[in-house]
Amino acid sequence: MATALDRTLQFQQSALHVQETRQELIASNIANADTPGYLARDIDFREALATALQQGKTPPLSLNTPSPDHLGASTGENAAGSPLLYRATVQPSADGNTVNLDVERAQYSESAVRYQASLRFGTQQIRDILSVLN
Repeated sequence: MATALDRTLQFQQSALHVQETRQELIASNIANADTPGYLARDIDFREALATALQQGKTPPLSLNTPSPDHLGASTGENAAGSPLLYRATVQPSADGNTVNLDVERAQYSESAVRYQASLRFGTQQIRDILSVLN
């Protein structure tokens, strides 16, 4: 049975998990900035968080690689259960790569700030609960 405490912490856990997944995708985009034909990927944070909350659990991260020698983020659906989106680009490169490093760095910075905010908020909630119990 889920208690109010479980539901409160579930939201923060889901938010952190979705942000982690998004940061992995953005890091993968940055790592593949020079890969011909690579399409920049991202997720819709709001949709992914809503999906994670509806499922009532945070699924583990999965890694899907085409070859045992390759490392990268999962494809198809992300760990939060939301479909991966391809980022539209204003000016793709001649080799078909759609990664814009300026956009990726800005998105990564924004995601990192949101992750830190969620982490601090969750930590404060735990401190508040502990202070009430003491």
